[in-house]
Amino acid sequence: MGRASLVSGALFALAAGLMWGLVFVGPLLLPEYPAALQSFGRYLAFGLIALPLAWLDRSALRSLTREDWLEAARLALIGNIVYYLFLASSIQRAGGPLPTMIIGTLPVVIAITSNLRDARRDGRLPWAQLAPSLALIGAGIACVNHAELQALRAEPDTDLGRYALGALLAVGAVACWTWYPIRNADWLRAHAGRNPRGWATAQGVATLPLALAGYALWWAFTAWRGDSFAMPLGPRPWFFAGLMFAIGLFASWLGTLCWNEASQRLPTTLAGQLIVFETLSALGYAFALRGQWPAPLSALGIVLLIAGVAWALRARPQPLAAEGHAG
Repeated sequence: MGRASLVSGALFALAAGLMWGLVFVGPLLLPEYPAALQSFGRYLAFGLIALPLAWLDRSALRSLTREDWLEAARLALIGNIVYYLFLASSIQRAGGPLPTMIIGTLPVVIAITSNLRDARRDGRLPWAQLAPSLALIGAGIACVNHAELQALRAEPDTDLGRYALGALLAVGAVACWTWYPIRNADWLRAHAGRNPRGWATAQGVATLPLALAGYALWWAFTAWRGDSFAMPLGPRPWFFAGLMFAIGLFASWLGTLCWNEASQRLPTTLAGQLIVFETLSALGYAFALRGQWPAPLSALGIVLLIAGVAWALRARPQPLAAEGHAG
């Protein structure tokens, strides 16, 4: 794998992370909106955005088989709707920093999972090379998490049970997004000649009926329960709709497109570690919303995260045959 592919793949992963960081902002800006409505609203917007793009990518979409569409639907359901339902619920219960830090474990979780699972396809990164990178990333996440938890404990009205539930929901989001990039990379690497933009659009098209059905069912549920929440767009309809379309365009479609480009250029193990850019972006946006700089321990954690990513890019996968011969 050439240096140019590594550099361009890393840049695409960075762009995806910058846009994916936006998804952590929505629940903070819409605290009165149920997490389910935010999840269905975001992906309903994503699906609608994908429709005109589907016309542009019609030749690529026509080449997809029934099994391809089923795979796109599975990815859309688990990696989009269920993931964001868990994440938005977590952020509303635990605030922004704690879920961001738990999601920040994804580079470690995905790297270990894919290094065990995909070694025959991508080559295995020797654990001796991978360990320093994972250690730096883990230490960085621990530093930021410790600083944020100290701040949470200092608040007199902290509901620890609510925060614990938020943490548990964030773990569910980690499980969804450990499965998604690995499964998505499987399809992309198996169809190397396909257009990544077309595959991103296909996932958007597959998301639309799922999100539409979920939105309708949630509306019916609130009516049956006699909820006073103003459906279909809530108390701030224009802000809600605008934010959902902005997140749908930048985080869902364009972010997925950039990630697909990165996935085709990088081994899954390295690509998984570059999800750390999402964590860094989300932290940056959270501190910007607070109007404050990160605490020294948080800043140290961010530096360690960046160092871990830089170290990861120096590692080179080794074919299993060569590894076995050496042993």
